[in-house]
Amino acid sequence: MDSKFPPAGGTRSNKNRTIRWLLFMLAIGCALILGTYYWAVYVPNRQHVQPDFQGNPKPVFYQGGMMKDPAIGSKESLKLSFETVRERIDSTLVYEQKTESTIITTQNKVVRLRTSELTGLINEKSFTLKFPLEKSNGKLYLPIEPLKDLYQIDLRESAETGAVLLFKEGETIRWFKTVAYDGKPDKTIDMRRSPSIKAPILADLRQQESVIVWGEEGDWYRVQLVSGYTGYVRKEQLAADREETVPAKAPEPAFMPKQPITGKINVTWEHVVSKNPDTSKIPAMPGLDVVSPTWFHLQDGDGNLQNLADPAYVKWAKSRGYQVWALFSNGFDPKRTTEALSTYDKRMKMTKQLLSFAQMYGLQGINIDFENVDLDDKQNLVQFVREMTPLLHEQGLVVSIDVTPRSGSEMWSMFYDRKALIESVDYMMLMAYDEHWASSPKAGSVASLPWVESSIQGLLKEDKIPPSKLILGIPFYSRVWTEGVKDGKTTVSSRAVFMEMPQRIMREQKIEAKFDEESRQNYLEFTEEGKPAKIWIEDETSVRARIALVKKYDLAGVASWRRGFEVPEAWKWVNEELK
Repeated sequence: MDSKFPPAGGTRSNKNRTIRWLLFMLAIGCALILGTYYWAVYVPNRQHVQPDFQGNPKPVFYQGGMMKDPAIGSKESLKLSFETVRERIDSTLVYEQKTESTIITTQNKVVRLRTSELTGLINEKSFTLKFPLEKSNGKLYLPIEPLKDLYQIDLRESAETGAVLLFKEGETIRWFKTVAYDGKPDKTIDMRRSPSIKAPILADLRQQESVIVWGEEGDWYRVQLVSGYTGYVRKEQLAADREETVPAKAPEPAFMPKQPITGKINVTWEHVVSKNPDTSKIPAMPGLDVVSPTWFHLQDGDGNLQNLADPAYVKWAKSRGYQVWALFSNGFDPKRTTEALSTYDKRMKMTKQLLSFAQMYGLQGINIDFENVDLDDKQNLVQFVREMTPLLHEQGLVVSIDVTPRSGSEMWSMFYDRKALIESVDYMMLMAYDEHWASSPKAGSVASLPWVESSIQGLLKEDKIPPSKLILGIPFYSRVWTEGVKDGKTTVSSRAVFMEMPQRIMREQKIEAKFDEESRQNYLEFTEEGKPAKIWIEDETSVRARIALVKKYDLAGVASWRRGFEVPEAWKWVNEELK
């Protein structure tokens, strides 16, 4: 009988052939996968691409990174864009559009360069440029000649590509060399576009060729050639060669005043409104070093100054051994201040008048007192001080500026860029008073001791003011606070009084002050014209406590507002604590 099924042996043969075929195909698949993997991981890309600067006609590089603006010119006529110089060389560089002026300030120089002109000014003295400032493609370009004179920079221009490598003083350049292969003098080293053997090759480097290393990523170094081209080379193909440090520029001579003061400085302000005091009636002020009469005031937006100086006062001060640091005020007029700070010519006009006055009266310093200034003028005030100080220093004048404690008030505190200002001036006077001011809605101390200490700490810690340049301003006055009722609400009013007044009240009313722990001052409550009044007293206790803060934080000294408000003994208290 015929079977419907094939013989058993045939079936097994077919199955074996199928298995062998599947195993064969699997082997081929594995081989393909392994081959592809090997190719993807271990076989380098041999594609070469021409390196370029992304369309930049004359690139400028800093620390391996290409700047946005190209350079123009070459060799002696090389010029860098204003933005490149401001971003990488001097962030304080200023361009004044109204007069097409570029202004550079250093510790002892003020340089003014005008577009398309070969004559510039250094400290208001003329000098000649070989190449002028110019505008190209809407951008301002500065010649390298004055830049190299003012800053210690190293500009290396490639003869091959025209690329410019910028280095600054004190920076270290790490030079490496490509490895050498014995018996294979023609073998080259790949510099690739990115840190991968699959990245295209930008350049075939010769053996022992020098490159600059700017960083590393995994097994690769990020390198730059002297031509400016950048790329990546495997670490195993480079060896450290040398480190080159860009030389530092010789430091500018430190400012030395005509008459330096040793030890802690003791300053007092002389308030002159219209008429100078009768010096024959000024009592002795033992320990005092400096008087600062309020003599010079901004008169208008053109930069003209009002002059209240008195030669007789200067003669008297010198006969007593006092230096005169005349005060220059903006008149606390924000609009006038904005106009006067707006241009180099107006700022320099103010400076030249101060220089003339200083020479005329034989002054030893200028104290800048700008208050009630718009926040928008913050940078212009810094620029004014940066431009003024080198010229005042040329005459041996000490430059100081008055600032308030840190606060959120724009026109009282925030317009002071204390960090920038301290870079120029010799001293910063902290006006640590008017914690509670004339029209304050709340009665309180003119300057409680905790508030004063907090104000000192704010400048030292937040603004990084060196203690050796910070002078603590202290009040020689108090405020009498009187309470009243208006529309069912308690109101307060105040008036400033001399130091002697609270002592007289206590004598007349036969009452005693008590020590207020919160303000750390003596405190007095009394009746004045039938109304309750209170006063936080400025006296020996508070004055000695303030000078103790000068010693605690090793500050430069103390400045008192103002002469004439004090009792005679105050000078003894200050001198004993300070000296």
